[in-house]
Amino acid sequence: MIVILDFGSQYSELIARRIRECHVYSEVLPHDTSITNIKNKKPKGIILSGGPSSVYDKNAPTISKKIFTLGIPILGICYGMQLMTKILGGEVSHKKKQEYGKAHLQIDNNKNLFANIYLEMVCWMSHGDAVMKLPKGFRKIAHTKNSNYAAIADNKRNLYGVQFHPEVVHTPKGMTIIKNFLYNICKCEPSWTMKNFIEEEINNIRKSIGKENVLIALSGGVDSTTVSALVNKALPGQLTCMFIDQGFMRMGEPERIIEVFEKHFKIKLIHVNASKRFFVKLHKVTDPEKKRKIIGTEFIRVFEDEVKKLKGKFKYLAQGTLYPDVIESAVVSTGVSKTAVKIKTHHNVGGLPQKMNFKIVEPLKMLFKDEVRQLARELDVPEEIVQRQPFPGPGLAIRIIGEVTPKRVKILQKADRIVLDEVKKAGYYYKYLWQAFAVLLPIRTVGVMGDKRTYLNTVAIRCVTSEDAMTANWAHLPYELLEIMSSRIINEIADINRVVYDISSKPPSTIEWE
Repeated sequence: MIVILDFGSQYSELIARRIRECHVYSEVLPHDTSITNIKNKKPKGIILSGGPSSVYDKNAPTISKKIFTLGIPILGICYGMQLMTKILGGEVSHKKKQEYGKAHLQIDNNKNLFANIYLEMVCWMSHGDAVMKLPKGFRKIAHTKNSNYAAIADNKRNLYGVQFHPEVVHTPKGMTIIKNFLYNICKCEPSWTMKNFIEEEINNIRKSIGKENVLIALSGGVDSTTVSALVNKALPGQLTCMFIDQGFMRMGEPERIIEVFEKHFKIKLIHVNASKRFFVKLHKVTDPEKKRKIIGTEFIRVFEDEVKKLKGKFKYLAQGTLYPDVIESAVVSTGVSKTAVKIKTHHNVGGLPQKMNFKIVEPLKMLFKDEVRQLARELDVPEEIVQRQPFPGPGLAIRIIGEVTPKRVKILQKADRIVLDEVKKAGYYYKYLWQAFAVLLPIRTVGVMGDKRTYLNTVAIRCVTSEDAMTANWAHLPYELLEIMSSRIINEIADINRVVYDISSKPPSTIEWE
């Protein structure tokens, strides 16, 4: 495995994902993780991430000098390179001419880190400080017009630094550099696969749970379905899936979930229609964080109430929490840097109440979405579920801006069905779009329908492309497709007279509106 020490970079998780694409396991740890804990991980290599700080800031994040004496190969990226330089006796200073965006890298030594790369390449820079003097034992291995030391190396100690970001797509040869570090320098083998993950996680589940019964919070999406398949494989006969219908599902989805689990998986399923409870709890609630907290808390309360009705006792509650959920909720205890900034609470991470009668099991919490899909296929999950687009735990409640009522949910369910129908017909659902959905806005607008004035609801269509939900671009769908969706929504739903298209990307926006 490779350990990534996070100094607050927006790209730390992307580094982890790139390494896993090379079939090498990686974990992101806070920069102040102790040397003992790092050694206990037995990493084959360490990567020091970038970050927004200057190494000379008063409270700049740092690491112990001892880390460079462990005999473990280290690669510093951007801030990580500058910090390594400063700690080992070199000099870093702020340059008047900063370097952001694409740059042409001139390679001075195309061995080791730059093996199999020609003497010039494009890279992505993002820095204000720069290395001015190398530590003892280091030498320059690449430069740009504005950075004399764009890449440095101490081959004897296997310490390397790059001023640019090899993990981003804007550095075309970046994956070659990462592979050189993994395979040639760290001597890693591409052995981390979903088959190996299944074997390891099954052993972990069996050791931690033993003969106890497990309850799974089933939503019908790929995450909770994959958790169900994995836990059932590890603990056959000990699993019960409970599907809580909170009233915020897509049209026809509760019926589909019941059919799939009873016929395909043959796993014990309990269906609870708790929609009235959720609507009462959300009465007049408009703040998105309060919505998420209320829904997360009520989920657990419903589980607890339903478990009391069952003969068997459940000590464990399994959830489909993923790595991006953990990252965006900025939960330090799961290994995310203390420098992470909270974006929004996920109902299955930060939204859970502190006092619960369950021990939480999260077998997928270190996986990205694409990895979960790979895992699902290994576990023979039906392809329709594997390819299902992400759907938020709070459901349509956070796609209704403002108060959530039964009437507003029905309006959105109809609009959502039309959006999905049309993007599937056009062939964009599986091959191009990460997510496609409708959002019901809290505004009404004037319209003219049948020569009469109307004052009705507005719906926004949100379609994005992405690789892992960490970043996303709005989808450039054909005007003809947008026109069809708009026409159908307005003609088929009497409560809507205006449709708009969201053309914002993440960042600065998020994929969901709430």
